[in-house]
Amino acid sequence: MRAGGAAVAGALACVLLVAGCGSGSGSGSSGSAAELSVKSAYMPQPVSDSMAAGFLTVTNQGGTRDELTSVTSEVAGSVTVHETVGGAMREADALAVPAGGRLVLASGGNHLMFENLKRKPVEGEKVTVELHFAESGTVQVEMPVESATYTPKTGA
Repeated sequence: MRAGGAAVAGALACVLLVAGCGSGSGSGSSGSAAELSVKSAYMPQPVSDSMAAGFLTVTNQGGTRDELTSVTSEVAGSVTVHETVGGAMREADALAVPAGGRLVLASGGNHLMFENLKRKPVEGEKVTVELHFAESGTVQVEMPVESATYTPKTGA
């Protein structure tokens, strides 16, 4: 009986060990994939017939960093990602979305530039935008067009 008890204890230890190995794969653990969501997306109604700007916040609740590598939209010939460094705007190859962090694209900072507009978006409509990430693939976003003077609420 003593050998049988040892076998049961050994089997139980293996079950607990295997169960413990699987428990770290949940959201937020350091080895989990990026988990992206997009909020607060908007485009101010463009004043130009050829260019517009776009703003949004990408949140990553996963444990792996990702990068926004490009953006496409049916409304523009091209959409470029710009970063603002020391008050100067420049095109960026990619913008990081840190693990457990956010990428904020806001007026006066990092932003999207819609160039060679195929049509001028008007307040009240939504523009479809595809965000392309290095690890997470493509995320489609409906970006509402707001007034040219729209100011979002803080804390987005």
